[in-house]
Amino acid sequence: MNRTSTLTPPPSVRMDPAIANLETVAELLKQLGGIPANRVRWKPFPGTATEKDLLAVVEGPEKRLCELVDGTLVEKPMGLHESRLAIVLAYFMETYLDTHDLGVCYGEAATLRIVPGRVRLPDVSFVSWDKLPNRELPAEAVADLVPDLVVEVLSKSNTRREMKGKREEYFRGGARLVWEIDPKKQSARAYTSPHQFEEIGPDGVLDGGDVLPGFVLPLKRLFARAGRQRGS
Repeated sequence: MNRTSTLTPPPSVRMDPAIANLETVAELLKQLGGIPANRVRWKPFPGTATEKDLLAVVEGPEKRLCELVDGTLVEKPMGLHESRLAIVLAYFMETYLDTHDLGVCYGEAATLRIVPGRVRLPDVSFVSWDKLPNRELPAEAVADLVPDLVVEVLSKSNTRREMKGKREEYFRGGARLVWEIDPKKQSARAYTSPHQFEEIGPDGVLDGGDVLPGFVLPLKRLFARAGRQRGS
């Protein structure tokens, strides 16, 4: 018996090369970072989604946070507490930028084309003026803009493989620092390359290093201002 492809798009629809030769949904989920199936949108058909489709979901009536990965819309998990942590961190970063005019911060709905075929929505990001000619912000809805500092607040459905892939993309695109914040452990990791990181415990601090010189934020202060999640 000849094995036929499980992932067959509608006729005349071009699929992303990274998805086109996959034969099962399991292979698709593995390609996307081992994420749960409930985060993969089936419309548009996996492998055929475009940036226009992404914006229709992010900016349209649904207003669902999604990323574009190899022509597939992948929902970005962002719970109430994670969103609170992100906005509080952005507050501290913006306060720092009031006296250190180095660039701008973006929030969780910023659609950034990190590498070809990948549009990501970091929970918080910082972009230096060096990447913004004449200090003008991009007019495009999806910008070719890789932050100097990327912040991802981890959620339950984020997998290690997914986050590893994201880090590799960020640094390949030109990021210099990635913070991954773990709300459950009230800890963080500060990456200076995809695989090199500093473990930051609950008593430690987020240090801006060469990206945000002089920015130091104790994790206890961040989590105290964000508040505790019920049951934690």
